[in-house]
Amino acid sequence: MPTLDIKLIDLPKITDPRGNLTIAEGAGVVPFDIKRAYWVYDVPGGESRGGHAHKRLRQVVVALSGSFHVTLDNGSERRTVLLNHPWQGLVIETNTWRTLDDFSSGAVCLVLASEHYEEDDYIYDYNEFLRYVGCSK
Repeated sequence: MPTLDIKLIDLPKITDPRGNLTIAEGAGVVPFDIKRAYWVYDVPGGESRGGHAHKRLRQVVVALSGSFHVTLDNGSERRTVLLNHPWQGLVIETNTWRTLDDFSSGAVCLVLASEHYEEDDYIYDYNEFLRYVGCSK
């Protein structure tokens, strides 16, 4: 089983006294063409998001506001990353179980996806995920 690689990318940050601007462009800054973007917000205290893996879809996750933790799991290794900078994105590759939790008040999570939504791309059951990636626990 390959080692779980955590890849944070810095998005271009243009500083200006009037307010900063960050850019996310596909096939340059983001390591794939962006086919879908969505954001998660107003997550109640104690709740988590994610809890699934993708077979084909890749993502970059950005904390636009506030902070939250992202736990990544490849079936044999699990690592948690704190996202709290709007100019930094976490690349999540295929076949990686992800859970987002510990959202701060007012946190906004942006997700940039390599594919359009397809229900059959999702794996929602962790044991099914382990079988899919060839692991058994």
